[in-house]
This record gives sequence, C-alpha cells and structure tokens, in this order.
Amino acid sequence: MIMTTILFISGGELAIVFLIALLFFGADSIPQLAKTAGKAMKEFKKATNDIKKEFDEHTDDLKKEVKDGRQILEESGREIEQEIRKQEEKIN
Repeated sequence: MIMTTILFISGGELAIVFLIALLFFGADSIPQLAKTAGKAMKEFKKATNDIKKEFDEHTDDLKKEVKDGRQILEESGREIEQEIRKQEEKIN
C-alpha cells in the first residue's frame, strides 16, 4: 500500500486544501502559485543542503582531531607500558 503524505497531510486532506485554494485564488492563479511554491521549496532544499554540508565539514574536522588525539594517547600508552616493563626487569 503506497500512501503519500506531505508534512503529515493525507491524500484526502491535500485534495481539500487544493479545492480551498482553487476557490480563493481561482483556476488562473493556481499554476503561478504552484510555480512559486516550487521555487520556494527548491531554495529551502538548497539552504538545507548548504547547512548540512557546512555541518559535515565541521564534524569532519572534529573527527580528525579526535583521531589524532587518540593516536597520541595510544602512543603514550605504549611508551608507558615499555617503561614499566623496563623497570620491572630491573627489579627482577
């Protein structure tokens, strides 16, 4: 079953909204309204994509910093383990 919903509006509700728009604006202005709504949706999607791209770029930078920090900590941990082993060998 395929159900189309736009912003939680079912097909029947969408038809009612279309009929009300037809009564208020008339048949001649509906195509222009649809064109304007389409342009607005396109701009909204572009803005959303730009924000997502910028967010992803910043999170990529943070991921890289975390990865670098993790590598430094792992190297330090290995060095500490080696030093502990050396000290244990001296004791034994």
